[in-house]
Amino acid sequence: MKLQCDVEVVNRMLPTFGMKSRGKGARAVLSIGKHLDKTSQRCNVYMMICTAKDRTGSKYKLKDNIEKFFTWFVEEGKATVRLKEPAVDICLSKADANSLKNFLSAARLADRGSDASSLPLSTLTPVRARDVEQPKKKLSIVSKKDYPLTSSFPYSLEQLQVSYCKLSRVDMRMLSLKALRKLDLSNNHIKKLPATIGDLGCLSELVLHNNHLEVFSEALCLSTLQRTLQLLDLSQNRLQSLPTQFCQLRELVNLKVDDNKLVFLPFHLGRLTKLRFLSVAHNQLAVLPGDFRKLRLENLDLFGNPFVQPNPLDHTMRLTFPVSLQELASRAVVNLRVPYGPHLIPAHLCQDLELAKICDCGRFCVGFYIKTCVSMNLHQVSHTVVLVDDMGGTDAPVQQHFCSLSCYSEFLDNSLQRGIR
Repeated sequence: MKLQCDVEVVNRMLPTFGMKSRGKGARAVLSIGKHLDKTSQRCNVYMMICTAKDRTGSKYKLKDNIEKFFTWFVEEGKATVRLKEPAVDICLSKADANSLKNFLSAARLADRGSDASSLPLSTLTPVRARDVEQPKKKLSIVSKKDYPLTSSFPYSLEQLQVSYCKLSRVDMRMLSLKALRKLDLSNNHIKKLPATIGDLGCLSELVLHNNHLEVFSEALCLSTLQRTLQLLDLSQNRLQSLPTQFCQLRELVNLKVDDNKLVFLPFHLGRLTKLRFLSVAHNQLAVLPGDFRKLRLENLDLFGNPFVQPNPLDHTMRLTFPVSLQELASRAVVNLRVPYGPHLIPAHLCQDLELAKICDCGRFCVGFYIKTCVSMNLHQVSHTVVLVDDMGGTDAPVQQHFCSLSCYSEFLDNSLQRGIR
């Protein structure tokens, strides 16, 4: 039985001499196995601790020698084994929780004097230097010849870059790296992202620059990335749209989707309240969603999009008279903030309510409205704005919805008056 973790051996007599422990563990390999006791000439079960400074290991007898186990934080990979002789506490941390539980179970059996044949024993031999190295937290692979085909990625990685390796898909071994905070897969040939990327519970940066992505799935938007993802780089791919659920990634601070084929942005983009850097240059955007006005950015780049010239008189009419009962009910639900969900109403109605538009008057409309677009100076939403075109402009067209003819007429009157002034 072997266990890799951080270990600190604390002598309980230190306070007697006015001394303190370091409070910091060293990377170690712990083994439980048989060893010949030269004094009694008997084989007993020992625990051996090998570190980088002591690769031959220090041995501690286990039978009738464990005073207590401290396992309150075993699920976090931490535990302490208190020995009677010598009077030391063996403090374990940064261990795999399941491996730690198995190791402690074996230590308990050895302490009780269980038959050695029933114990998962190991040979107590010196360890290799690489077994007791400090966990590797950062790895960068920028050449296909350096890509590990037979060996696994270090489990402790927090940052992983794999670029220029011609990967056509995400290696599933990467998705077992539970401590991963930054994953850079730029400059590959990846066409699709597995939904299991959303299981990386610490991932705050995902870089997929210059790949062949055509879709960013709804499943990723609804995964744990909602709570962790702060930087997402999807630039230089083949995306034509982003799902409505994309706006569930509410921790996003930096979003890059340059050089794609986007024809529109997610309807509720304004829900990304923490977004500060947005780059959507060189796409196929003709107009921005109305929710765009809610953004509060530090830097915005929309250069190279074929924006239309806004004309308030050009409009799309989706009003019927009288307004349908379903529309009236939908408006009431949204305006009065009545709770709803697929357990209460059909799922397709929930989707319609999620796409409710807000009128100039402050009320909502769902499926019946008048739509036009107006010009907005982008400095209203961003401190720094990259020029929208070669003419030095910083204005862009934004969608505007109206819940009734009277609201639209009032808007036209106000626009006309501003034009006269």
